[in-house]
Amino acid sequence: MEKRMYLWQMVEPDAEFQLVEAAFPPLEDHEVLVKIAGCGVCHTDLSFWHYGVKTKKEPPLTLGHEISGEVVAGNGEWMGKKVIIPAVLPCGDCELCKKGRSNMCQNQLMPGNDFHGGFASHIKVPSRFLCPVPPKVLEKYSLEQLSVVADAISTPYQVIKKSELEAGDLAIVIGVGGVGIYGALIAKIEGAKVLAIDIDDAKLEMATGNGVDAVLNIKDLDIKTIKGKVREIAKELGVSRYGWKIFEISGTKAGQELGFSLLTFTSTLSIVGFTMEIPHARLSNLMAFDAKVIGTWGCKPELYPEVVDLLAKDKLKIDQFVELFPMSKINEVFKNTLQHKYKKRSVMVPDFE
Repeated sequence: MEKRMYLWQMVEPDAEFQLVEAAFPPLEDHEVLVKIAGCGVCHTDLSFWHYGVKTKKEPPLTLGHEISGEVVAGNGEWMGKKVIIPAVLPCGDCELCKKGRSNMCQNQLMPGNDFHGGFASHIKVPSRFLCPVPPKVLEKYSLEQLSVVADAISTPYQVIKKSELEAGDLAIVIGVGGVGIYGALIAKIEGAKVLAIDIDDAKLEMATGNGVDAVLNIKDLDIKTIKGKVREIAKELGVSRYGWKIFEISGTKAGQELGFSLLTFTSTLSIVGFTMEIPHARLSNLMAFDAKVIGTWGCKPELYPEVVDLLAKDKLKIDQFVELFPMSKINEVFKNTLQHKYKKRSVMVPDFE
């Protein structure tokens, strides 16, 4: 009997996902078939589904790029291994890959964008950059929970490395939702004094409960008032007035404008969140403050073992920031995510018959 797989496909934007049955795909020598354990719901998925961002592969398409699972076919050395699939799969051989910028490889493949992604029972992927999950980590977390490593944790990890954050710096994290909370915690692990900014008290309380040094709810506050409060908090934390590392992870125009306004002398603003809206910014501030604004795209696969090591050594804990849902609830979960009804990262777990 032919082996079958199941996929929840986006037929067109804003429409309900449709369950499709298909035969297992043929594999080339460099490919494996992964039985999916969990796939996280990312803001990027919402951008494809609701906000008009075009996928590279035309619908119908299975979304989902935050994936963990077990290799069940293909390359023999990977058979039976529990793995995390990087959200960005580079070629490994081009100019950018050889310069250490594999996350920007122009031959890259992204699940749920270039090909069918993780809201499915199985997925076919190249094996070259898979990240194996050590048994020690599986003693602490389920494979389903570990799907968030593929993006929600690895993306802020990379940008914190790129920002040149040093111990003792002030790290300001704007937006501490499913990705931002990890940004705040990783900055803390790196020795920074961390200020979390959001408009949701529940998210800020979670940040405080996990060791973040200070929080600020900016709901209904204007930028001038926010800047004054941030300066006061910086003084209370005993950090320098210079070189602040600002991480915009809310993915909103207001968040980006706030992040830019908080630049001070020799600061670095890192843009992590995505929005189609265009912020207003006076770029001459970069010259006046000798400041930097940098972007980031996913995380290069070479850094994934470092992220997994944080979990293995108990430096970073993830279980309280993840909520599991059966994949059959995908339409409900996407609608609720769009309405900001969840405080944790939603992970869809296959429940096909």
